[in-house]
Parts: sequence; C-alpha cells; structure tokens
Amino acid sequence: MTAVTGLTCGIDIGGTKIAGAVVDESGKVLAEHRIDSPATDPEAMEETVAALVQQLAAEHEVTAVGVGAAGFVDATRSTVIFAPNVAWRDEPLKAELEKRLGLPVVVENDANAAAWGEFAFGAAHDVDAMLMVTVGTGVGGGIVADGQLFRGGFGVAAEIGHLRVVPQGRVCGCGNLGCLEQYGSGTALVRDTRALLDRPEAGDLLRRAGGDPRAVTGRMITEAAQDGDDFARARLAELGRWLGEGVASLAAVLDPEAVVVGGGVVMAGELLLEPLRDAFVSELTGRGHRPLAEVRPARFGNRAGVIGAADLARR
Repeated sequence: MTAVTGLTCGIDIGGTKIAGAVVDESGKVLAEHRIDSPATDPEAMEETVAALVQQLAAEHEVTAVGVGAAGFVDATRSTVIFAPNVAWRDEPLKAELEKRLGLPVVVENDANAAAWGEFAFGAAHDVDAMLMVTVGTGVGGGIVADGQLFRGGFGVAAEIGHLRVVPQGRVCGCGNLGCLEQYGSGTALVRDTRALLDRPEAGDLLRRAGGDPRAVTGRMITEAAQDGDDFARARLAELGRWLGEGVASLAAVLDPEAVVVGGGVVMAGELLLEPLRDAFVSELTGRGHRPLAEVRPARFGNRAGVIGAADLARR
C-alpha cells in the first residue's frame, strides 16, 4: 500500500469494547471514542467499526484506517484467520471495511499494533529491536526487529502467551497444556489468588472482597499490594516471576534491546516489574556475559493499540 499522509484512524477491537481514535503523524491522539462490541455477530461488528470510524471522521479528515484485532491476521493484513473472542473465521475484514468506508484499511493483530505504537512513539522509541508483552486477560506480544514489525511467514508470529512453560501443565484455551498465559496473565493472577484465600495472611484481601472469594479482582489485588498487603504483594511477585522466566526464554531467541510490558496488570508498577526483572536476569542464558535488555513499562497504556494501528495504516 502506498504511504499516506495526514490523519489516520486507529481501531482496537476487543471482546467487549471497541476503541477508536484519530491520530496525527507524531502519534498524538486528537479524538477518541469507545463503544460496546457485538462480538458474537460478525456483520454487526463490521457495521459497528464502520460507524465508529465515520463518527470520528465526521470531525477530522481521515485518510486511512488501521484495525487491531485480537486474533490471527494473515500475511497480507487483510483477513482475520481466527479470533478467539470475536466470531470471525477467515473473515475478509479489510475488503468489508473498505467497501463500507471508501478508505484504505490495514488489519493487524492487536498486540502487534500495540507493540508498533510503543516502538514508533512510546517506551521503545530509542531502540531498533524490542519485545512487547501485554498482560491482561491473556498474555499477548509483539516483536520489532531491525526497525520492522516481525509478523512471520504467515502473519501470526509473536503469540508469546502460548509459549509452553510447564510440560503437561494447565489446560489453555488454545487447546495445549502449560502455556505462559495460564500462569502469567491477569486471569491467572485472580484464579490463583482466590485459591489461596483460606490462608490467614489473606484476611485483608478477603475483607476487601466482602468475604466473597469470587468478588476478588485484579484491581483489588493491585490496590491491596499498593497499600502494603504482603499477601497481595506475594501474588504479584509470583506473576512477575512467571513473566520474567518467559521473557528470558524469548530473549534467548530474539535478543531484544528493550522489553516493554503493557496491559491492565501493569498498573501495579514496580510491584510487578521488579520481580519480573529479577526472574529475567536470573534465568537468561549467558547471563553475566551479555548485554541485558531493559524492561520498561508501556507509555501509552490502553491507547497503544489505536496509536499503533493508526500509524501502520499511514505506513
């Protein structure tokens, strides 16, 4: 696709929400909006995305659209091959949206889009090789190598949440056993914390939940940890350890200059990042004899996906 100039629109499609933004050439968000996602109806999803773009374009002259979708996107950035949280299977999303909008459209995996946003304008703007780790409901990732987004031979590279870390471990939603996201995600944090709430040291967190283990959330664990609760801090440290070990394995293959950690769980800050760094350093092959990638928090938070998608559409 020929490079375009001017303002572009970035869309980040999730299982429950769709976020959209108008972004300028410096990565600045000029306007943004979020709406509910009709995730079970493919045609309604496309209509909703088109309506969101049209709403944003009504106030800004948009020249192209980038869409970040949680799933496998083909090498041509045209078709969503598979989306676990949206009812898309071999969906020609680029063609459908271009027909509705009359604008050029680029489709990309949502974590790849977030990685590109942080690389182009955010926490990894000063390096040529980076690994993005997104920690939320699952674990996602994106890779930039030699200044280019690495997508693999078929477009579905960087599914780092499905790196096997425990042989014959927990069953993952992908169908395999022992994947990283079964131990290092926000979902795993909540599940594992709830399972330990019968311990005496968990009393404060249980009180925060009104005595109901099912009411414990990731935000609640983080807030308790930030307030000094040792039990909650230990849960975040365990999560960080799993992520750090996964990053060490990935760094042995990719050799990134920086590792950017994003996603909702990162609101825990150093309570998560410090144990992640410790595990990364202690498990990295050749440690002590090689440069270490710097582990950094993402700069843009939930905006990284729309910023990255918009810039990919421009490029």
